[in-house]
Amino acid sequence: MVSLIMSPFVTPTSLYKSSRASSALQHRSPLHLLFFDMEPAWDEKSRAEKSQDDEEKWVCDSSVDHKGTVPRRASTGCWKASLFIIGSKELVLVSMLLVLMMNYHGLCLTAIEFGERLCYFGLATNLIIYLTRVLHQELKTAAKNVNYWSGVTSMMPLVGGFVADAYLGRFSTVLLSTLIYIGGLGLLTMSQMVPRLKPCDASGACGRSLRLHEVIFFVAMYMISGGTGGHKPSLESFGADQFDDNHGEERKQKMSYFNWWSFALCSGLTLGVTVVVYVQDAVSWWLADVVLTAVMCFCFVVFLVGRPFYRYRAPEGSPFTPMLQVVVAAMAKRHLPLPSDADELYEVPKTLPLQSDKRLLCHTSKLRFLDKAAIVEHKDDEEASATEKLNPWRLATVTQVEELKLILAMVPIWLTALPLGICIGQTATFFIKQASTMNRSLGGSFEIPAASVFAFSAIAMIISVTFYDKILEPSLRRATGRERGISILKRIGIGFAFSVAAMVSAALVEGKRLRVAEAEQSSVISMSVFWLVPQFMIMGFGDGFALVGLQEYFYDQVPDGMRSLGIGFYLSVFGVSNFLSSLLITVVDHITSRGEKGSWFAKDLIRSRLDCYYWLISAMSAVNLCGYVYIATRYSYKRVQRKVGVVNSPEADV
Repeated sequence: MVSLIMSPFVTPTSLYKSSRASSALQHRSPLHLLFFDMEPAWDEKSRAEKSQDDEEKWVCDSSVDHKGTVPRRASTGCWKASLFIIGSKELVLVSMLLVLMMNYHGLCLTAIEFGERLCYFGLATNLIIYLTRVLHQELKTAAKNVNYWSGVTSMMPLVGGFVADAYLGRFSTVLLSTLIYIGGLGLLTMSQMVPRLKPCDASGACGRSLRLHEVIFFVAMYMISGGTGGHKPSLESFGADQFDDNHGEERKQKMSYFNWWSFALCSGLTLGVTVVVYVQDAVSWWLADVVLTAVMCFCFVVFLVGRPFYRYRAPEGSPFTPMLQVVVAAMAKRHLPLPSDADELYEVPKTLPLQSDKRLLCHTSKLRFLDKAAIVEHKDDEEASATEKLNPWRLATVTQVEELKLILAMVPIWLTALPLGICIGQTATFFIKQASTMNRSLGGSFEIPAASVFAFSAIAMIISVTFYDKILEPSLRRATGRERGISILKRIGIGFAFSVAAMVSAALVEGKRLRVAEAEQSSVISMSVFWLVPQFMIMGFGDGFALVGLQEYFYDQVPDGMRSLGIGFYLSVFGVSNFLSSLLITVVDHITSRGEKGSWFAKDLIRSRLDCYYWLISAMSAVNLCGYVYIATRYSYKRVQRKVGVVNSPEADV
């Protein structure tokens, strides 16, 4: 039975709970079992000491180890497990720069996350170059195709996160999605190596249509999108699950986890946009695809090796069913008055066996209408009250009501993050195309690939994350006495401000590039590509605040049973932003093409007006920042009941 629980694709919740109950009995001493049904005559001090010893020895947060039993704190989870998910210490030797910046836990370059991000950014960053140079698409069409693909890739995690939380479990979802990802890479490699599927060379003299290659190419790319959809939300939340929220030291380590996750992501990104892109431009596309496929396979094996060290959580069924029950119950009781005392609202006692490991939420005063779902109608009739409590469509708990409030409160934050996604979307499209028209020579015959300029953004994000984790956050903790140092939403807001500054910088630099291009009348101008460094660096610094903050926010502030879906919500910001970016391009192109000067998106960048487009985005982002500040100052954080006090309260985090 235990083997069924942790098999890659079967994790029934009922078996999971049975396993935890039986394993808890196995770990009790014979003396305890002898007097199991007797009331122990321990004093309060003895009880507290035993409870503390048990909490230090065992992890009691609803997770199990690979055998399906209660995990030992010393041998599972934390950084020892995260090394296989985030990083591998041996890979540090790839770069001395990264070694100097390495965290003492050994989290630097990634294992499976490193491989996935290396593959993703190695393909995504140079995609617009491939579409225009190999498939001969117009800039406008290529930019839309990149945005569509990026949008689908960023929206798929909503599906993957739901499947992971409700049915397969996070570990099993990572396995399945990684196999799909590797299949997409294999098909992409075939499209470059099989003679009848290969594209024509630069001269286009092969005499074959590109249609078949184009179909296979996009099928492979969208297979990678599907793999990413399950891989990204499940892997990141699975890594965060290795830390126990009920343990003070592990809770602090989790706050650093998202910083070093992003550090690892940027490390893979840096190699992807430098080494991989250089191989694509200077050697061949097929060799780059072979290397990426091999790296992903190797990192997948490394991830499997860490299986004995992981902590696992069983899927809990659809997270939307309890929320729908709250809405139905609240509507059914809409005519009932709310009690003056929130303690009169219904909550399942934490002493019940199935609730012993479930975290309960504190009542909040917002969206009071939903509180009616937790009103006990028949308090004076014991039989009717018992019947009502058995019907979840008639009576919900305070925790269920608060979970729905959390999701509703996220909607404004999610909406205000969309302009940030539009800003980031420019780095992989127009920023790269700008670089392709500028002087990229480093002396002699060596020329920087256009997409490699993206590495400056990754390097800036690495610096930003390291500065935040090692200097800023510890300093703020000492200064304020608060566990987090700075609230999540404040961190996100700082990143939003950086994105506005990045787009202003991009507009100014593009204005200068256009003046030089007009004077020289050449497809490649003498202006150095390093003029683009400020906009990439500013965006990277901002990402170190905004992106890491958004990851932590959407993981931490969702209900515990839908954390993979929470990461999916985070990633969907960029999916919707890419679609909005395509829509914005279409609308702006339609409006500006009516003017005498023509469209802002001409086929030739010399006649385009990307500077005006950047000014438009910066203005939109500035207005959005003001709206975000208004919303963030009125936000209430998730408050969890604990044995001692309440954590994650607004007072502790603002």
